[in-house]
Amino acid sequence: MKITGTTAAQIFDSVRGLAQSGQLRPGQALPPVRELAGMLSVNRNTVASAYKRLVTAGIALTQGRLGTVIRARPGPGEQEGSASGTPLVDLASGNPNPAYLPDLADVLARKGYRPRLYGEDPVNPALEAHARQWFEGDCPASLEINLTHGAVDAIERLLAAHLASGDKVAVESPCFLSSINTLRHANLQAIGVAVDAAGMRADALDAALALGAQAVLITPRAHNPTGCSLTLARARALRQVLERYPHVLIIVDDHFAMLSDVAYHPVIPVTARRWALLRSMSKGLGPDLRLAFVASDEETSRRLRLRLASGTTWVSHVLQDIAEACLESDVVQSQLAQAKASYGQRRNGLMQALEQQGIPGLAPMDGLNVWVPLEHDSQPVVLGLAQRGWLVRGGQGFGVHEMVHGLRITVSTLEQAQADRLAADLRHSLILAC
Repeated sequence: MKITGTTAAQIFDSVRGLAQSGQLRPGQALPPVRELAGMLSVNRNTVASAYKRLVTAGIALTQGRLGTVIRARPGPGEQEGSASGTPLVDLASGNPNPAYLPDLADVLARKGYRPRLYGEDPVNPALEAHARQWFEGDCPASLEINLTHGAVDAIERLLAAHLASGDKVAVESPCFLSSINTLRHANLQAIGVAVDAAGMRADALDAALALGAQAVLITPRAHNPTGCSLTLARARALRQVLERYPHVLIIVDDHFAMLSDVAYHPVIPVTARRWALLRSMSKGLGPDLRLAFVASDEETSRRLRLRLASGTTWVSHVLQDIAEACLESDVVQSQLAQAKASYGQRRNGLMQALEQQGIPGLAPMDGLNVWVPLEHDSQPVVLGLAQRGWLVRGGQGFGVHEMVHGLRITVSTLEQAQADRLAADLRHSLILAC
């Protein structure tokens, strides 16, 4: 294996070729800058520039005093969803309860369908009107409306529209699985921002932005995995921090808006130049519908529409018709109300059962999950519960850089008798894990 070249571009191409051919393996260290500069008879700045480009391109990774190493290709990471074929009671999926999802075929049949051709408006006018009413007062008034294939799709497109490979992004820690995977595959650097019972901490966000984060992802309600929501005071504090960084892209992922028990507190300052507020329909109408509204500033909307252009990747009008019909249906609205009440009862039922078993540390929560913080590694507890027939998700997958200790338990289909038994089994598993 021999690195060649006399310019930064040539050295970059040489290392990239060696990595692609397998001659440089993931984790293998590159020569120190001074050493390689001497071997190639070039200036150290030339090698440093090549290494910087390798890091930006996601080929190498800088590890401080440990030097620069070839970066391992990112794997898929942990994914949301049910575990196929498991004999365990699956409380790890993060899915809504199918009993509360509408019959989409029936909804579309009652509404009817008009074929669309190239050149149609990308968003149905009636659906856009609903979105504008939904967003009113929750974000800056000068907003544009777009539709994407779900909230994760929106986040990926927004980051690609504004950021460059290697940029830093502030995210909650612990962090939603899909957000971690999105940043990893886009070669963006995640900076973890601590959360507490009131949501993302303002002081921690300030520190992350001071480190050069170009974007921030904020979950205002039903944070996944902890279930926390922003209080009015915390939203104001975050807004004050963001006012000092008007260039930062602000993405607010209000994924549980259709079913939330908690009021929305605006976090986007009027001075923000680049912002987007996302509201998904996946939790209420079903993940497979894959629709999310995106309210944003004009420039962000323009960039987003370049990636949703008519004739390529606009959101299907069939799906839009279904969503529009659901929002107009009294039957579906009744189902959504039942789902909202049911998820609240199931969360509270499990939390009460845990408290009766003497399991402390539970804060107010919203969403489909209950988060149980732990003092130590969650894996022994996850295994202990599996031996008793329960599948839950441990905290390690939600870590940004640090280890996260906790359990995320999806309650959307959990009956009270199951909750009581699960709480007792969890207490026994915690005792054995100590």
